[in-house]
Amino acid sequence: MSAINGLKPASLWKHFENLTKIPRCSKHESQVLQHIVDFAKRHNLEYREDRVQNLVIKRPGSGGGEQAPIVALQGHVDIVCEKNRDVEIDFTFDGLTLKRDGDFLMADGTSLGADNGIGVAAMMALLEAPDDAQLPPLECLFTVDEETGLTGAFALESNMLDARIMLNTDTEEWGAIYVGCAGGGDQTLHLPVKWDPIMDNTVICEMTVEGLLGGHSGVDIHEERANALKFLARLLYRLSNERLRYQLISFASGDKHNAIPREATATIAISRAKIPMVTSLLNTWAGDLRAEYGSKEPGLEVRCEVIAQKATQALRKTHRDRLLSLLCSLHHGVVKYSHDIHRLVETSNSIASVKAMDDEYQIVTSTRSSVSAALEAFRDAIGLIAAANSAKAERHPAYPGWQPDLDSEVLKLTKEVYKELYGEYPEVKAIHAGLECGIIGEKFPGMDTISLGPTIQYPHSPGERVEVSTVEHFWNLLRAVLDKYATQKA
Repeated sequence: MSAINGLKPASLWKHFENLTKIPRCSKHESQVLQHIVDFAKRHNLEYREDRVQNLVIKRPGSGGGEQAPIVALQGHVDIVCEKNRDVEIDFTFDGLTLKRDGDFLMADGTSLGADNGIGVAAMMALLEAPDDAQLPPLECLFTVDEETGLTGAFALESNMLDARIMLNTDTEEWGAIYVGCAGGGDQTLHLPVKWDPIMDNTVICEMTVEGLLGGHSGVDIHEERANALKFLARLLYRLSNERLRYQLISFASGDKHNAIPREATATIAISRAKIPMVTSLLNTWAGDLRAEYGSKEPGLEVRCEVIAQKATQALRKTHRDRLLSLLCSLHHGVVKYSHDIHRLVETSNSIASVKAMDDEYQIVTSTRSSVSAALEAFRDAIGLIAAANSAKAERHPAYPGWQPDLDSEVLKLTKEVYKELYGEYPEVKAIHAGLECGIIGEKFPGMDTISLGPTIQYPHSPGERVEVSTVEHFWNLLRAVLDKYATQKA
């Protein structure tokens, strides 16, 4: 039996289940875009694509809404593809396996893609509504490559939308309407390294930190979840201080710029006689980590085991020490909270990944802030830390934040509709993550925008799950807001 059997609204869930069968990792969206184009053709709907394949599908007003103002709905088609280490899946070919747990829907050992698949499915369900449904003219904008830097929105062409009212569907908290978001910018730190031959009479050990929650480096950063990359660097640094002679062969963690690393792995060469001492030390230090993070990270595991891998070279000691110094010195987590909005993270930084590339190690950091000057100041600080460790910081272009407009007409209307449906007003919030609203607003002056959606927990991780009951609430609110607009005249 399908995991979505009996869920409402049936049309939305049907489209969502279909989406989960289609590979759609960031930068690999061609199959899902073709699926949506075919959908538009089957329903005789006008559609338009730009040069990067952002897609707009238009539906005329109906049921009395023919002369109403045009309303745009917007979501992104790509997803963050994450899996547990023991899961066999090829995200370029394979679909996801869905499962239910009470009021939650999730995937089996992988990210779910509810971010932003629920929003995409809602738009498709609206586009195929009956011909007599009371709806204003709709422009449904499906953007590409949101998760790796909002690049689809940045490239969106100025002739794609006529609407000046937009409902973004990428919020992950039911009961809240979002009206602002942080800006951000990544940096890639390039650390040149040299290699020495592996010492004689050594064995290869694999050190692993795993079982952490991970999550979105903007939405979840205030929860102070652990970063596996930082933990492993800390353990290796401590080994160095114990005067244990070891060589670092490899260090790898993370592969998404906006996900908190859940796992990190290093291989070292060390004398077999030293293995009991290393194991004892790591057990002690793992206990230290659990004392710090145990209630937040109950799944934390630290392992060290001899493996059969062969290696011929390892990092030169001075370069190993530079790498560990750099990783240990970089800040991960909240930098500052807002003075104006209670508990809103103003500035944060995440160390997203580390990997070896030829004769250098590359470390990616992701900095976010709702204050552009603070964003650039912290990126300056990262550059200084990099330089102090003989690395060069490559600064990637920043994306803009979305400034709240508390006098927004679409916000006022949505708040009133929400109260009519649920007897109370929603919370009005800003989010410490990148939404496409600010970028799209710059391209289409006068665009009046809010963001809404169901509750999605642990996005960008294999623990991602959507709260089923809130999807129906989200749909009912969306339909009621559009119903109100259908009664207006442009």
